[in-house]
Amino acid sequence: MTDRTIIKIKNLSKSFVSKNGTVTALENINIDIKQGEIFGIIGMSGAGKSTLVRCINFLERPTSGTVIFDGKDLSLLSKKELERVRQSMGMIFQQFNLLMQRTVIANVCFPLEIAKVPKKEALKRAYELLEVVGLADKAKAYPAQLSGGQKQRVAIARALATNPKILLCDEATSALDPSTTRSILALLKDINKKMGITIVIITHEMSVIEDICQRVAIIDNSRIAEIGAVEEVFTRPKSQTARKFVFPEGKRIDRFVSNRCCRIIFDGLSSFEPVIANMVLECKEVVNIIFADTKNIDGKAVGQIVIQLPEKELAAQKILNYLKAKGLTVEEVHNYV
Repeated sequence: MTDRTIIKIKNLSKSFVSKNGTVTALENINIDIKQGEIFGIIGMSGAGKSTLVRCINFLERPTSGTVIFDGKDLSLLSKKELERVRQSMGMIFQQFNLLMQRTVIANVCFPLEIAKVPKKEALKRAYELLEVVGLADKAKAYPAQLSGGQKQRVAIARALATNPKILLCDEATSALDPSTTRSILALLKDINKKMGITIVIITHEMSVIEDICQRVAIIDNSRIAEIGAVEEVFTRPKSQTARKFVFPEGKRIDRFVSNRCCRIIFDGLSSFEPVIANMVLECKEVVNIIFADTKNIDGKAVGQIVIQLPEKELAAQKILNYLKAKGLTVEEVHNYV
């Protein structure tokens, strides 16, 4: 990442006129994105983030304000000049947007055809990019024969075809399972590192931002709620919107009313397994830790933890069954508190 700004969004607003009146999708957006960085834009559904990414490349023309890309004010460009600039902006979509009647190699060649690159040169470039995304063996396959992750890799190769300076990723991993998401994010990170391409990630998933981005803008109700380094925003959130992402449930249990407890005996389970954390995630029930005395002896957990169980019988039983299924010694303790 350099200190040079490649995208400057200035006082950008976007409104749509509908039968029911004017709807404001974006209001007074100001963002500077540095050359070579991976920048995240996160927001809930309907916050305006997808409209923002379409305004960045002027697929949607802002109602007011502008975007300066690589020193050019996009609002001042002619249609032909804008088309030329867009060749420096690759775009990746949630639903891949591949041409189903074309092979993988023909999909990657498509933007090069539009740019009137000679066929032999286009094919050479396309094969090189399939190597980059790990799909050289799928060149003659059709999209219907590919998995979701493979389709997104083809879409990434296609987006890279015209040697763009930035990649705009609009919910690029939302249709993928967690394992495939991790592999796609690792690929994008590698492309950023090796090619120096600026990447803008639009998402509603905090885990995506944490995994790949250096800086983040949080958008809420059409406005920027907070912007800064990912570590700073997620460890010390200043806005209510940021706090909702960092603490997604937004719940606090002020008082745990149950007197029903259980003692968990640890007598050799691996100390590296986060039993209580996994139990809470699996059972989707919170517990209160009353007492803990465990030691790590040669990688084994030895000792005991006493937890306060939920008041509801079904929830308490779910937790007890989970712990017993893990092979732990569990005994109920009444009136421990």
